[in-house]
Amino acid sequence: MKPSAIREMTLEELAAKELELSKELFTLRAQNSTGHLENPIKIKFVKKDIARVKTVKGEIEREKGR
Repeated sequence: MKPSAIREMTLEELAAKELELSKELFTLRAQNSTGHLENPIKIKFVKKDIARVKTVKGEIEREKGR
């Protein structure tokens, strides 16, 4: 997911996206531990997307606090 697309989201959308990505990460980790994950690199990409969402979410919250 591109950072420009993330920056266009509202706080509610960001929270929903973070939850969705966390669930996806959980599923990927479960598949990886059972040996059913075809592309283990996807875990890395999902973790980075979660970090991007959290970063933008924090920036928006800090701006509201000012």
